[in-house]
Amino acid sequence: MSLPEFLQSISQEPLKVIDPSISLKDYIPLDLSIHNSELQTIDVSSSSELQYYVSQHVDNNNAKVAYGGYLEQRGIYDRSDYFNQNNPETERNIHLGLDLWIDAGTSVHAVLDGTIHSLKNNTNYGDYGPTIILKHQVKSISFYSLYGHLSLESLEGKEIGQSVVQGEQIATLGLPEVNGDYPPHLHFQIIKDLQGNFGDYPGVSSKQDLDFYKVNCPDPNLLLKLG
Repeated sequence: MSLPEFLQSISQEPLKVIDPSISLKDYIPLDLSIHNSELQTIDVSSSSELQYYVSQHVDNNNAKVAYGGYLEQRGIYDRSDYFNQNNPETERNIHLGLDLWIDAGTSVHAVLDGTIHSLKNNTNYGDYGPTIILKHQVKSISFYSLYGHLSLESLEGKEIGQSVVQGEQIATLGLPEVNGDYPPHLHFQIIKDLQGNFGDYPGVSSKQDLDFYKVNCPDPNLLLKLG
């Protein structure tokens, strides 16, 4: 069984990674791709302008959470030299996780039982900011889940190897000042092989590396089942 098939089979019910009291009917898809014409009038390099766009989208749909972004090619990374190498083939602008856009301070929860593999404050401009990676062992299959754009407080009092249980609160979402200068949101990513990384793993791919990352980072929505 492939990892995507296995992830799909873990639970018939949607799993939660943010405030579990929020109903699934309060989630709304959000398109931040280069193909969204509405973004042509938005300065996506400004966290405040992007925040306004996201908030308006949520409010106009009477929702609480906007979600999406897996394998989405985005222009919001052009602002940072950390991603932009001025080469269409090597520029990293294809998103490998699923984003959940909601207010700073919202609780973040372990998607499954696991242990804390690593944690780190990734401070590059446009990076994750505070990040936690969990290791999961389900039956004979091991994989990792990454939670990025957290608050600084989320890293306090945690130890590598510490056990967590499914649904346990592990963090809260951070403000733009600490989360890489983005509107508050959770970057949630599934990773098969961390390739020796610690507290960090690429969340955005170039075109030339995409075939590898699509296999190593399957769709997180196989667990969240958001539609």
